[in-house]
Amino acid sequence: MRLRLSVTDRAIDLPPPYTLVPLREAGDAFAHACAIAGDHGAGTLVWVRRYDLVEFAVILEPEEPLAEARRALYAGSNALADALIARAPPECTVTFDWPDAIRIDGALVGGSRLGWPDEVRENEIPPWLVFSGMIRALVMRAGEPGARPFNGALEEVGFEAIDAGEIIEGFARHLMHGFHEWSEAGFAPVAKHWLDRLPRKSDQRFRLADNGDLLLFRAVDLQPVERRSLRKALVTPSWLDPATGAPWL
Repeated sequence: MRLRLSVTDRAIDLPPPYTLVPLREAGDAFAHACAIAGDHGAGTLVWVRRYDLVEFAVILEPEEPLAEARRALYAGSNALADALIARAPPECTVTFDWPDAIRIDGALVGGSRLGWPDEVRENEIPPWLVFSGMIRALVMRAGEPGARPFNGALEEVGFEAIDAGEIIEGFARHLMHGFHEWSEAGFAPVAKHWLDRLPRKSDQRFRLADNGDLLLFRAVDLQPVERRSLRKALVTPSWLDPATGAPWL
C-alpha cells in the first residue's frame, strides 16, 4: 500500500462553489462546520489534514423543511460511496448499513453524519445543514490479521496510493451531481441509488419515505411491516466510536 500524503503536500482542488477550510490534524470537521455554519455560506468544506482518516464536512443551505431536507444524508452518502468506488480495486463492493455506515467488501470503514440547528422544528426550513464524512484510510496498530473481519480501513481492503484529497475532490463533484439530479428529477433517483447499496434478504423490499424514514416491506405486501425513523437514528452515529472519535475497530 502506498500512501500519498496529500494532507501535507498540496491543497484540495475543489470546483466552484466550494470554499475550503483546512484544519490541523487534531480538528473535528463535523463540530467545526456546525460551529461556523451560521456565518459561512453553502459549499464551505471543512477538511481535517490527517493521513489515517479521510475526514471532512460541508455546509448546505436547504430549501425544504427540516423533515424533508434531512434526506440530504442519502445524497451525501451516495457521493462519498461513488468517490470511494472510483478509486477502489476491481470487483470491490461498497454497501451501506442504514442509515449512516459505509462498508467495503463487508468491512466497516466509516460513515456519514448530518447536523442542523437544535431550535429548528420539523416543518421549518433550517438555515443550514452540515453533512460530514469520515473514512478510515489506514490502521496505525493493525494487530493480528483476521482479528476484526467486520471493521477495517481502505489499505486493508486493497486500496493503493490512498489520497484523502482526491477522495474528497471526488465527493465534492459527485455531491453537485446528486443535488442537480434531485432538483431536476426529484428525490426518487437519489433514493434508488442509495437503496441499491443496501443489502437485503430475498423477500425484503425497502423504500425511503418523504421524511427519509426507511420503510421495510416483505414479499408483495403493499403496506410496510416496519418503519425506521431517520431523525432518531441520526442522534447517535452507528459507525462512530465515541471513545476515539473515529470509526469502530
